[in-house]
Amino acid sequence: MAADSKNLVARFGRWVAWAVAAAVLLYVAGTVWAGFDEIADQLIGFAWTLYIPILLLTLVNYGGRFLKWHLLLRGLGVHVPWGRNLGVFLAGFAMVISPFKVGELLKPWLVSKQTGVSMATTTPALVAERLTDGIAMLILAAIGVSTYAADRVEYIVVPIVLVALGLMVLMHRGLSLWILGLLGRLPGISRFAHKLEEMYVALRTCLSPMALLWTTVVSLIAWWAECVGYLLVFQGLGVMDVSLDACTFLYAFATIAGGAMPGGLGVADGALVGGAIELFQVSQPAAVASALLIRVATLWFGVVMGAVALLWFDKLLGGVELPGEPAQK
Repeated sequence: MAADSKNLVARFGRWVAWAVAAAVLLYVAGTVWAGFDEIADQLIGFAWTLYIPILLLTLVNYGGRFLKWHLLLRGLGVHVPWGRNLGVFLAGFAMVISPFKVGELLKPWLVSKQTGVSMATTTPALVAERLTDGIAMLILAAIGVSTYAADRVEYIVVPIVLVALGLMVLMHRGLSLWILGLLGRLPGISRFAHKLEEMYVALRTCLSPMALLWTTVVSLIAWWAECVGYLLVFQGLGVMDVSLDACTFLYAFATIAGGAMPGGLGVADGALVGGAIELFQVSQPAAVASALLIRVATLWFGVVMGAVALLWFDKLLGGVELPGEPAQK
């Protein structure tokens, strides 16, 4: 494996170590709080046959998001074979636990290395993919916020307003170029000014009205699949009086709350536990067990798939020369 590939895998290993340590501490604390024996009983009594459809629903989520990623690249004129692009997409899952999720830039970097297209063109596909994921989650949470969290409506309304304002600026070419012109005069940014305009043009393509519409619809279907999986978790625990709309709201709300953290660690988990106790009136052990089960089926399932893809990193590059790697004779 090339040196840069090894360095990336080593860096991923450190991120995993920290993330796993944080997750273990989180769930140890939750176990102590709720009672080890009680949580063990919840997990032992779980209907594990339901975990198969839960994982399949997670794969529906991944499949929809991959479709977005692939077609957004196609819309930019960047053509990567389906199979190879799937490997690139899966490798990106390993990076959701990186600080501030900056590691997800691996995806546009890999595509750039395989196609020769500048990252200024490929990165907007990532931005559009993740932005429409966020829009979909805001919509899913907004549907139930007045019913289940009327005192926290601002947590949904404020992000929606900010996203809407951002899209309005993006659609106004003159205003956007004026802002980019100001940014281009800042020290350290001036040398990248031409790249900023290239990124803007590509982002406008990815977030044109029709593209924004279809990618948001795909995102809604993809993320709602995981909300259904969350409902199945409660059914597997024997909690049958939980509705799908309530699960949709809580799962979306918790995901948004944890959006700023790597993988949502700590914040999303805590929101799921607290929300389950408050909204569904379940016991503390059931709430902790439900959060653990859905996070393993979504976050950690994806991280494992991404880790496997990263171990294939040199194969994913298809022999493309890495930065700082001497060309092969």
